[in-house]
Amino acid sequence: MNIPAIENNQAQDSGTLTGLAHFVQPGELDTSHGTVLYLEDVTVSFDGFRALNQLSLTIDNGELRCIIGPNGAGKTTMMDVITGKTRADSGTAFFGQTMDLTKMNEAKIVQSGIGRKFQKPTVFEHHSVFENLELAMQADRGVWATLFARLDSEARDRIADTLKLIRLQDSADRPAGLLSHGQKQWLEIGMLLMQRPKLLLLDEPVAGMTDEETDRTAELFLSLAGKHSLMVVEHDMAFVAQIAKKVTVLHEGSVLAEGSLDQVKNNERVIEVYLGR
Repeated sequence: MNIPAIENNQAQDSGTLTGLAHFVQPGELDTSHGTVLYLEDVTVSFDGFRALNQLSLTIDNGELRCIIGPNGAGKTTMMDVITGKTRADSGTAFFGQTMDLTKMNEAKIVQSGIGRKFQKPTVFEHHSVFENLELAMQADRGVWATLFARLDSEARDRIADTLKLIRLQDSADRPAGLLSHGQKQWLEIGMLLMQRPKLLLLDEPVAGMTDEETDRTAELFLSLAGKHSLMVVEHDMAFVAQIAKKVTVLHEGSVLAEGSLDQVKNNERVIEVYLGR
């Protein structure tokens, strides 16, 4: 495979390169009690405003959980706490049985096996789809070493399997910048999967997608559940209906309701503060 020169693209891709350079294979995670994420009484305040107010939440190993709620409900702050971007004022946050997220920095949390995808996709636009996955897989070796390293058959097989999973096998040699918005979203999910995460945090993953792309994303997430744990923050209720078995509704920094989609849709408080608007 010919690797294109990147000197002209270095500035544009530097943020992504820096982020990937900190990724390493996750260590062992103890989910012997069946729980992958445990939050209890987590509180976060900004200038007197409580973004999270004694938030308690658990996610089971292999579960696909949907998180919904109005703007300002605390969804982003919750993910910031889980990934170490924001420190909780009080409360408990554990990944598995032994990893105290409140005492870990962002890099250590990534290394432990938590991957986060923001709403806007971030990929190496001047590199091929294949090269994006290669960089994500081998980022712990350093970007420059990765660019000129030879892939062994196992690594190529992993990339091929991921390309098939995200339905981009026919675009493997295509520059990522030429992909559609939905395809870029899938590629970034594939890049996260190359790191073998135990927990994926996905922020409004189908925003801006076509109906067909949204349906394919639902199929992808359902195929990942069980192999990975997924927390999906989404406003598209039709998409939530396609994938949700359990839904958590946040409001004013706390859990307002939790259960099946039908249960939360028929909850009077949920209708009042969110669905009825």
